[in-house]
Amino acid sequence: MLDEYRQHVEERASQGIAPEPLNPEQTAALIELLKKPPTNEEDFILDLITNRIPAGVDQAAYIKAGFLAAITKGEAQSPLIDKIKATELLGTMLGGYNITPLIACLDDD
Repeated sequence: MLDEYRQHVEERASQGIAPEPLNPEQTAALIELLKKPPTNEEDFILDLITNRIPAGVDQAAYIKAGFLAAITKGEAQSPLIDKIKATELLGTMLGGYNITPLIACLDDD
């Protein structure tokens, strides 16, 4: 998935256009990589989860918000994203699927 997306970025750059955001399938694959990141890919994986999933209410955002919410509740883990970072990332999603998890974070000590 990472190599395919890098190739996509290069192809789009050669055309002078920005890369497309991750689709739901790529986002689901990224979530699995976040759980067990390959060596030397940590920065790229964090960049993808932070910057390459559209904010809002599409299916990729739903997958991202669900995973980050699970981290904030202790139901999922990533060596790259702790509860605080997950909350910060939820806060950047501009509404939609992140609202309920962010409200739940207010009750967390």
